[in-house]
Amino acid sequence: MLIEFTKMHGLGNDFVVIDAITQTISLNTEQIRAMADRHFGIGCDQLLLVEESTNPAADFRYRIFNADGGEVEQCGNGARCFALFVRDKGLTDKTIIPVETAGGLIELKVEKNQVSVDMGVPSFQPDKLPFLTDKQAKTYDLIVNSTEYAIGAVSMGNPHAVLLVDNVDLADVEKIGAAIESHKQFPQRVNVGFVEILNRDEIRLRVYERGAGETLACGTGACAAVAVGRLLGKLNEQVTVFLKGGSLTINWSGEGEHLFMTGPATTVFHGKINFE
Repeated sequence: MLIEFTKMHGLGNDFVVIDAITQTISLNTEQIRAMADRHFGIGCDQLLLVEESTNPAADFRYRIFNADGGEVEQCGNGARCFALFVRDKGLTDKTIIPVETAGGLIELKVEKNQVSVDMGVPSFQPDKLPFLTDKQAKTYDLIVNSTEYAIGAVSMGNPHAVLLVDNVDLADVEKIGAAIESHKQFPQRVNVGFVEILNRDEIRLRVYERGAGETLACGTGACAAVAVGRLLGKLNEQVTVFLKGGSLTINWSGEGEHLFMTGPATTVFHGKINFE
């Protein structure tokens, strides 16, 4: 099976993007892991599939697989790459593109190499993540490696735990992130964001992504961080989020409203890979 692919990234969060509309694609977990491998494969944080939509309200279906082969609901940086990809491949000439994901419908707006994504309404309901707790709260005390951490919990179509830290450079993202990712209160695992608030308009963020480890950027993680910060009354409506790979702009007017993310998407190269 010969597969044409495109390597892309959003702020260093990198993807293998595959057109499954003009190609017949059938991938198993082992093949996805092989493509994601940075030593023996193409290398990526996630693999993205562009498919025909099953929802009449959407133009495309957007599927996301982590480097470990597991399928997940949403990826904000990937969504921006998705928008650029379908336009560059001639699959659409629209600048506003409704897309079906496992986490619900999203809308992508293309302006040159910048893409704005309507990420929908953040949900703080524990069962939407899911997160096992007695009742909904702004923060939750979570025991991790015998230490108690206060976390925010929000779904951006995928689950996020958010921790406020004094300095993201000093945060033990690998150890704490891995422990929270697989914590028993998150039965489907969780993405973990470490947030340093610089002021009401700017934050720094590092994210340990479910099934991928720490990445250079995480779009839904940036959205989750701002949503939790806004819920706690610490951030303004428009926030610049500084990640290792660059910055994103997040706009959210508050609970019950749609959240918008804006940032770049970049094509790196095109190629073919053969699976016997």
